[in-house]
Amino acid sequence: MAPAPRVAAEGAKAPAFQLPRDGGATVSLSDYAGQKLVIFFYPRASTPGCTKEAIDFTRLSADFQAANAAVLGVSADPLKAQESFRDKFALGVPLLSDATQSMLKAYGAWGEKSMYGKTFEGVLRTTVLIDAKGNVAKIWHGVKVDGHADAVLEEVRRI
Repeated sequence: MAPAPRVAAEGAKAPAFQLPRDGGATVSLSDYAGQKLVIFFYPRASTPGCTKEAIDFTRLSADFQAANAAVLGVSADPLKAQESFRDKFALGVPLLSDATQSMLKAYGAWGEKSMYGKTFEGVLRTTVLIDAKGNVAKIWHGVKVDGHADAVLEEVRRI
């Protein structure tokens, strides 16, 4: 029996990843060595909460850059949906597609959800902050969108 995959934990090394992003490039954790990285995991492109969250992170992108931090958005949506989402809302953060849910699971952002009395597996709205040394500095589970990007920026500036 294979060992269970390692799940991100505060203080531990961030799990490596390599995923396709909008525009066709591939992105990996090592691309961000020596800088802080914010990864926000969102359930579905172009839905109201996910749109507000992505717009908020885009609005603050210059502030994140000034704090030596990059921002990535990740969902299980296919690249075509990510690119449509980016274009429709003029999003300025890279959007990664994790169709196999490997990164989502490694970062604890995939699990059981329920809606309208039905239980299913899906993306759990989660944000992870990785420090410049590649360690998980903070994880936000069960994210409420309003004010979240601003709170993450405060934490980025603090570490």
